[in-house]
Amino acid sequence: MRKLNFVGGNDVRLLHCGAEFFAALIADIDQAQQDIHLETYIFSSDATGLQVQAALERAAQRGVNVRVIADWLGSGDHQSKALTETFARGGVKFRRFNPWFRRGLARTHRKICVIDQKIALVGGLNINDDMLSDDDAAIPLEFPRWDFAVRVTGPLVNQIQLEIYAQWLRMGKLGLKSRLQLLLNLRDEEQVASHEPSLAAFIVRDNLRHRATIQRAYLQALGLARKKAILANPYFAPGRKFRRALISAASRGVDVTLLIGVGQFHLQDAVAHSYYPKLMKYGVKIVEYRKTQLHAKVAVVDEEWATVGSSNFDGLSLFVNQEANVVIRDAAFSQELTTHLEQGIADGVLIAAEDYNNKPWYKRAWYGTAYLIYRSVMRIATLGGYA
Repeated sequence: MRKLNFVGGNDVRLLHCGAEFFAALIADIDQAQQDIHLETYIFSSDATGLQVQAALERAAQRGVNVRVIADWLGSGDHQSKALTETFARGGVKFRRFNPWFRRGLARTHRKICVIDQKIALVGGLNINDDMLSDDDAAIPLEFPRWDFAVRVTGPLVNQIQLEIYAQWLRMGKLGLKSRLQLLLNLRDEEQVASHEPSLAAFIVRDNLRHRATIQRAYLQALGLARKKAILANPYFAPGRKFRRALISAASRGVDVTLLIGVGQFHLQDAVAHSYYPKLMKYGVKIVEYRKTQLHAKVAVVDEEWATVGSSNFDGLSLFVNQEANVVIRDAAFSQELTTHLEQGIADGVLIAAEDYNNKPWYKRAWYGTAYLIYRSVMRIATLGGYA
């Protein structure tokens, strides 16, 4: 598998939950002088969304070139239309990603912001209040939604800027020649590599250049793991390659722990439960996080390799949607993220084999049925790519 192109000399700061993320995002927007690019799956109309919206409009009013992309499905048709109108009045350029599925099934699930081509924020947080449920804004959460992002300064920002600007151009009216040139420019940028300290790589998943880049990054990390791997994700329904990589690592003595969010979607939970017996049989530890909504898409391997981003471990993120992660090779950063993950494990519930075996037969039958339904739908959606 192709190696990641790491860039050295970066400062990568971990942001935990909305309190840290939105404070950093709004402060950086308020300091912007030239341009802002923001891309998100959900741009809500709740109090947090309105604060970010106001900051973007303040920037536009002082002459900053502000471009915003929000997914049409994630934000909703009504909210997308409202944003189109309010941003136009506020001087913010706004585009909806793939309204009414005109360009296929893919959604932009990426959460990226680049400011003045100097600062980038990448992670799992949408533009919505982390004290309100993703499913219904009228349902409050007892604790903040558990999620992470990174704030990056340094050479890696150039790659992130190029990618998000290319996304903006792709959503406009580009001729075939211009689209090909854009693709070549992106490939040229990807040749940059380094062995300096504070290494980081920006990886995306799309349906053209990088159909399996994020999954490959995980497979490489698990394949090279020697001691310990902790992976946290809300939606666990990967294909066979990913599951085999987890089992292979655990089988050769790596301490593998999956921290999985549960309680949001019953079908998703059932699909995840269908994998439990085989994973546990080979030594993979499974911890269910029930304290609040787990929305984090993060991992640490051997306290040397870490990733933070938007990609779930399900068929949509790994095979259909557009995603973005940052991979970091820095011991101090990995240790900080590990500390958070260990706290998440302590707040979760460790699943034992007997817990599954003692479930009524009809529940176990439902888990298997849910998996078959999910696999069938994903195979259709991915044209056979999901297995």
